[in-house]
Amino acid sequence: MQIFVTGGSGQTGPAVVTELVAAGHRVTALARSDAAAARLESLGAIPHHGTLDDHDSLRRGAEAADGVLHMAYGGDFSDLDDMMRRDRTAIEALGRPLEHSGKPLVVTSGTLVMPEGRETDEEDEPDADGIAAFRIAGERACLDLAGRGVRASVVRLAPTVHGPKDHGFIPMLVATARRTGVSAYVGDGANRWPAVHRLDAAGLFRLAWEKAPAGSVLHGVAESGVTMKSIARTIARGLDLPTVSLTPDQAAGHYVSPFMARVYAFDAPVSSARTRELLGWSPTRPTLLDDLEHGDYLATPAS
Repeated sequence: MQIFVTGGSGQTGPAVVTELVAAGHRVTALARSDAAAARLESLGAIPHHGTLDDHDSLRRGAEAADGVLHMAYGGDFSDLDDMMRRDRTAIEALGRPLEHSGKPLVVTSGTLVMPEGRETDEEDEPDADGIAAFRIAGERACLDLAGRGVRASVVRLAPTVHGPKDHGFIPMLVATARRTGVSAYVGDGANRWPAVHRLDAAGLFRLAWEKAPAGSVLHGVAESGVTMKSIARTIARGLDLPTVSLTPDQAAGHYVSPFMARVYAFDAPVSSARTRELLGWSPTRPTLLDDLEHGDYLATPAS
């Protein structure tokens, strides 16, 4: 099958492209630069030049494919309204050529859209006032297409998609520990973060594209909640640093921004039981703490 992919040269995208190609699919992937195009070609994909704001390019990519897998997301985090608009209109442009075809459209979101303080599952509603509410508009744009003959589904990824050369939340924690000389957590550190290995996430994206029913909401979560205290302690052991507890006010000055302090204090455990049952998805890769201890997260930075 011919799959049009956005975000194929990003953080998780290369693993997804590799998974799709290995499964026998033909992949055409959006490339906004020559470097991205070269990376995609090295993975066995055909570059399709364009950007998320070039809706004609998105439409042509979707029209020529048997379905779409949308992972790209970007913009200026100081203007969340514009980021929401860009994502929503890109999804609408990708979905319009698929209407009344039964073809799949898989869109990416994150589990941080879910309510805080309790374990949630795929049937719970996202929190419209939550920390990642800016992703909800894209989810709704995708799921609206399920009523127009598109096999549309949403994959919510854990905030930590871990693996080699990660440049997300966990490397930021490690860098902060190196800079400040302590590995910190907020309060008692009992707040829980979902996690998934990048290769397990890639397998879920493939399964979602191949067989998720229209209107599905899927959780890309292998571990429902790893405590921030256990993450901080693993970093501390690896860097030979002390661990410390911070008050919320202290955390606002310790991390790179008050927003990131709020993120690292967020308690958002998430279940993926329904996703596993629906698609037969079974994560098998190393856990987050295993990856922290034995992967490349704590390696000495190149000078």
